[in-house]
Amino acid sequence: MQENTGVTADYPGDAEVTDDFGLAGVPDAFQRLWTPHRLAYIKGGQNQFKDQDDCPFCVAPSRTDEESLIVRRGKTCYVVLNLFPYNPGHLLVCPYRHVPDYTDITVQETAEMAELTQTAMRVLRKVANPSGFNLGMNQGVAGGAGIAAHLHQHVVPRWGGDGNFFPIIAQTKAVTQTLGEVRQQVADAWPEESDLSGSDLSGETDA
Repeated sequence: MQENTGVTADYPGDAEVTDDFGLAGVPDAFQRLWTPHRLAYIKGGQNQFKDQDDCPFCVAPSRTDEESLIVRRGKTCYVVLNLFPYNPGHLLVCPYRHVPDYTDITVQETAEMAELTQTAMRVLRKVANPSGFNLGMNQGVAGGAGIAAHLHQHVVPRWGGDGNFFPIIAQTKAVTQTLGEVRQQVADAWPEESDLSGSDLSGETDA
């Protein structure tokens, strides 16, 4: 005997896309947001990547930009979409070298990381019109770094109201675009090196 929960299993549009086969279960008042892709990250935890052989930030540059979600390759650092974004367009700026701490990078790496971060902000302003940003590096496991062994800087676009009750109470973030779509959009808008000081993104000219 099926329990009467007072909640109907029918939703607008279901009839057109649902067959007659029914799986076992009792409907309730909750909706489910399935995120099985996070299981590997959750199982491994923060200590899952310790060396260059299994570090995703080391492996990513050896694959195509589309496979690795890379939006820009520099000389010492590159820019990649976060696989678990806080908001659409959440980027990571990473040195190619497998180093854990901000004090480990060279002057050249530091300068390029800063330049790529600035350009990332300009590009995101152009394609997504955010009203603000969060920039930061989580240093070490105790500092909250998801992959503590390889330094990476977060560039998170922010909009008014994006920190509403859904992520705060439900611990769930709704992302409205696929990662592939966002990668292509940001990569297409990224300026060539000769255009970095031009008016295309910054609104300023060389004159």
